[in-house]
Amino acid sequence: MNKLKRLPVGIQTFEKVINGDYLYVDKTEYIWNMVHLSNYIFLSRPRRFGKSLLVSTLQAYFEGKRELFKGLAMERLEKEWVEYPVLRFDMSLGKHMEKDQLERYLGNRLAEYEGRYGITHPATDNNDRFTALIQAAYHKTGKKVVILIDEYDAPLLDVVHEETALPILRNVMRNFYSPLKASDPYLQFVFLTGITKFSQLSIFSELNNLKNISMRPDYAGVCGITEEEMLTQMTDYIDDFAQAQQITREETITGLKRQYDGYHFTWPSPDIFNPFSLLNAFQDHDYTNYWFSSGTPTYLIEMLRKFNVVPSKIGGGRVLASAFDAPTENMKSITPLLYQSGYVTIKDYNRATRLYTLDIPNNELRVGLMDSLLPNYVAEYADEGGTTIGYMYEALLNEDLDRMFRLLQAYLLTVPYCDNANSEGHYQQLLYVIFSLFGRYVDVEVHTPTGRVDIVMKTAKALYLFELKLNMSAQAAMDQIDLKDYASKFSLSGLPIVKVGINFDPERRTIGDWRIEQV
Repeated sequence: MNKLKRLPVGIQTFEKVINGDYLYVDKTEYIWNMVHLSNYIFLSRPRRFGKSLLVSTLQAYFEGKRELFKGLAMERLEKEWVEYPVLRFDMSLGKHMEKDQLERYLGNRLAEYEGRYGITHPATDNNDRFTALIQAAYHKTGKKVVILIDEYDAPLLDVVHEETALPILRNVMRNFYSPLKASDPYLQFVFLTGITKFSQLSIFSELNNLKNISMRPDYAGVCGITEEEMLTQMTDYIDDFAQAQQITREETITGLKRQYDGYHFTWPSPDIFNPFSLLNAFQDHDYTNYWFSSGTPTYLIEMLRKFNVVPSKIGGGRVLASAFDAPTENMKSITPLLYQSGYVTIKDYNRATRLYTLDIPNNELRVGLMDSLLPNYVAEYADEGGTTIGYMYEALLNEDLDRMFRLLQAYLLTVPYCDNANSEGHYQQLLYVIFSLFGRYVDVEVHTPTGRVDIVMKTAKALYLFELKLNMSAQAAMDQIDLKDYASKFSLSGLPIVKVGINFDPERRTIGDWRIEQV
């Protein structure tokens, strides 16, 4: 095996990646195409998807650092190599701030450049300072100015669910970005990245020449790692992972795809892997939930509550593009935020109906999301729940469903009263979360010709049909499965079918009894 280059885990500076001889997955052809497409470009991608490295690569290109691009596509494509003044702003550190703090933060970012371009007495307001800075850079260098803004929406994301704070901070950011429109004669190229679309910001309402490439098929792989890139440019890392795990190369690829693949930001699109998770997995030789454990945004959980989204409804819907590519602050459902943040992605597109199918991209996201939502059902007892779920999964692997339900019954007896614990829907969603944490395929309210199965769960060994009752009996649940002949719909699944009737006791707030029968 070839000696492997170091993996650039957590490194977002192009110059450091190249000079440090780290692995670099070549995205420079995208950059060359981008700068020849339009002077104003916007790209939306989820966090930790390589946006900052892309911005850094653009910076190196516009600063004329030709030597960094040796051996890359850009070396073949670019013939002129002009050096431009570059103003780069990283808004990712402007989070969790009040209005005055944010104003100071933006002022400090401007101050970093004002001295360089001879501004000794800046104006008071940040938008006037920004205008003066652009003009000073242009006049001092004789070249038009390049503006690169990374994570433009970061100061707003954590307050997206707050009706008071959002408009205030949005006005601060709108004022800061407003000079981009008036400064057009002085600008060579403007590039903005972010997660969401905030329509009321001036960059979207006034910059009518802003080209949004987020859903263009020719830029589908501009961030993230495509399956082809992994199989070619990272082929030795696949073999290294397989050797460390003592599994075959094919098993390794299957496992990596199941855990980290599945993103599509347009359709058609190559399969896109989460780069942060994939690089960490290759470094650690492990299938850990890296991206999710690097920080579940509080705003996501808050918005799920605000829109009353139950866990089973997070993915699997079919919608028009306007439903998930909508401006964040005007959204009528949580779909735009889930899509733009990377928690659901495009899985299919019907050209005739123009409907996109959205779903959770991969196993890392499904397990991570459900883990975050478990406290909604078991309050502060989630840690004990995690241990119980581990034992339950072990019982399921051993096809010992009696033990699995005894564990859940005992655990739920320890959980204090929870809102809605007297509804069948509450327990249906609780089981959906738990079965999803097993990493199994699970669905609720599955239609059959005669009715709807409460829960369907598929494992490598069997297909389980669950019917739930509240304050009745497990036999009544089993009778419904038989009466409606639910099993016949799944007879061609190729797996043994197991019928499970469960009755929940609302007074004790746990499972009352259960029945299990194999078809």
